[in-house]
Amino acid sequence: MRLLPFEYAVRNLGRARLRLALSIGGAALVVLLVLSAGGFVNGMNRSLKTTGGENNLIILGAGSEDSVERSEIMASVPGIVAASIPGIRTRAGAPYLSPEVHVMLPASPLLASGPTAAARQVVIRGVTPAATLVHSSVRLAEGRWPRNGADEVLIGSNAATVLGLKSLAPGDRLTIDNRPWTIVGRFDAQGTVVDAEVWMPLEDIKTATKRETISCVVITIDPYDADTGEGTEFADIAAFAMTRPDLELAVLTEREYYSRLAAFFGPIRIVAWVTAGLVALGGLFGGLNTLYATFAARIRELGTLQAIGFRRGAILISMVQEATLAAATGSLLACAVGVFLLDGIAVRFSMGAFGLAIDHTVIGIGLAGGLLLGLFGALPPAARCLRPSIPVALKAS
Repeated sequence: MRLLPFEYAVRNLGRARLRLALSIGGAALVVLLVLSAGGFVNGMNRSLKTTGGENNLIILGAGSEDSVERSEIMASVPGIVAASIPGIRTRAGAPYLSPEVHVMLPASPLLASGPTAAARQVVIRGVTPAATLVHSSVRLAEGRWPRNGADEVLIGSNAATVLGLKSLAPGDRLTIDNRPWTIVGRFDAQGTVVDAEVWMPLEDIKTATKRETISCVVITIDPYDADTGEGTEFADIAAFAMTRPDLELAVLTEREYYSRLAAFFGPIRIVAWVTAGLVALGGLFGGLNTLYATFAARIRELGTLQAIGFRRGAILISMVQEATLAAATGSLLACAVGVFLLDGIAVRFSMGAFGLAIDHTVIGIGLAGGLLLGLFGALPPAARCLRPSIPVALKAS
């Protein structure tokens, strides 16, 4: 079968520039939505699964393994853990042991004019300076550590996104649970979910929430070394929790805890992909209408090509090439926008905020979707326009 030259398909793209622009723009919008959905899912997975130190363990209340915000353990547990568990990492005699309170509270920026903006739920973490030992991903980017009793807080890099703001800086003020707090520093947690939190001194949050218990204890252990006999294993920590039923404790690795959260948000990821698929389907039907209008105006041309010896299959391939070229162009434009404008943009979700992650896998999915859109979007209108016989096609106006 003799095929039409590829240049013929390329030249035909410029014959109707408005329709070409609509085809490219439609493909770009569909692929951009696919990239956004992929970046959303990828960013959520990455932020949750990379949160937590490799050797960190969380000791929390039994029955609260899926939500540390619901956990309550006695304030004496950190001292008991430090005295009972060997192998906890130390630095200059200070153990890597962080007692913490995790709670969701309404927070809003305190405007200079007086009234506050709408409050949003934010994860507040009460910590001591030991938190900087166990949470190795956290780095103080600017400002200083908050002081006890001074109504001061430390915010993560994505805390402003959670509050619906473009930025927050040291010196700004927040209203947390109807009480004003001053931001004295900002930390960077390298894209983990901790980036969306607000930290304050442990005793301050216990006073603000009128509680005597804590949520959990985070420790860093030295892995057991069989040669030296030093360090400890997860099984040892779990055995300690089982031998102290009076404390009602459960033990998880920090990464296991956040992996459970990632699994919990699985339905949200499915909804994101289904939404992208539905819009892509709508884009496909829109593309069918555009391509049918384009091809229907060329029925006489298609009949002429058949009259001079080109078979319908060869003409169909040329028409598919046109549509695929337009879709590929739109897909490349969408990928450029995704990489340079969407990648890293912070978005809110119930646990705080995370950045969209447009990596090579997401780009591959977007490009494949765009090419399939061009291929399958061209076949039905092309086949319909090639259906008339040669005499009927030559008489078409």
